[in-house]
Amino acid sequence: MAEENKNALQRGVVVEFDFTAIDGSQLLFETAKKVLNGHGIDLTVKLEAMRLVGGNYQGGLSELFEFLGSKADAAKVAQELAEAFRAALGTQAVQAVTPGFKAFVKALVDKGVKVVVSTRSDVEPLKAALAEFDPALVVTYAEPSNTYGNCKWDAWRRACSQNGLIEKLSAAVTGSGKGVKSALVAGMSALAIVHDHVAYQDFGGADAVAEQFDASLAAIVFRMLHME
Repeated sequence: MAEENKNALQRGVVVEFDFTAIDGSQLLFETAKKVLNGHGIDLTVKLEAMRLVGGNYQGGLSELFEFLGSKADAAKVAQELAEAFRAALGTQAVQAVTPGFKAFVKALVDKGVKVVVSTRSDVEPLKAALAEFDPALVVTYAEPSNTYGNCKWDAWRRACSQNGLIEKLSAAVTGSGKGVKSALVAGMSALAIVHDHVAYQDFGGADAVAEQFDASLAAIVFRMLHME
């Protein structure tokens, strides 16, 4: 089937792995809470939602520190947080390549859909965990975003442009309501995998919302990509 699609415009899926296959929103909160505790700040879910989510690390931390009257250096703490979160993701990445995730990917590539697995952690272990798939159709992509939480619209477009995809022919798999909105702004359709930490967000605009990966989600993606 992949060969039949060789000369067609490439349809694709960009998976925000860190916030879908991994419960990255909860992991980021726990990481940030630990980092900020070292600077005398007790991060709460409310403070995170109001001051950090959706901004870049340094900008969000600057706003948080100003709000709390903290003298902490936002630039240094941002770097510390980015490094700590990357390390935390690395401890969970390989085990997050579950049978359900593989079944989802396999169903897509069997119909010639390119899958870009985007991560902020080290791509090599993840690439090895997906080695059974054709590397021309399953690409592990290092996302350089420093957004606190799900990536912004420009990151979706960057993932597409660097991996030979066209936004209008591609779907985003994201892990938050903000990720859905940014994917729509980028010109992509969106499927959301929702974890408890971000369940309060608005998921309006998503084609579908699910709790985990399995092969059945591929059928939803095919409809999103107008393949059925």
